[in-house]
Amino acid sequence: MVEKLLRSYLPMSETAYYILLSLTEVRHGYGIMQDVGELTRGRIHLGAGTLYGSLSRMEKDGLIAVVLEEERKKSYQITETGKLILREEIARIGELYDNAKKMEGKLYE
Repeated sequence: MVEKLLRSYLPMSETAYYILLSLTEVRHGYGIMQDVGELTRGRIHLGAGTLYGSLSRMEKDGLIAVVLEEERKKSYQITETGKLILREEIARIGELYDNAKKMEGKLYE
């Protein structure tokens, strides 16, 4: 099951990456939007349709879970499966960065 999820989510879109990163703390939808905006210094603005579509898929796939529901407002948090997938993506990004740093000098020759 995890292998299928890894194939499905990796490489991860920035939207999915920042949603999972944001949900290392319990947040509701609007809180996720604000946190992602702060993390990216406003570069990424999550629209409601994009956010709630992603949350629905991630919840169905077991990457996140609803931890609190009050008057139509759900709060989510990353699950252990979500953490595993996020760690794999962070490792992938780290490899990209390391390889880019190795080649950086050649780009300016």
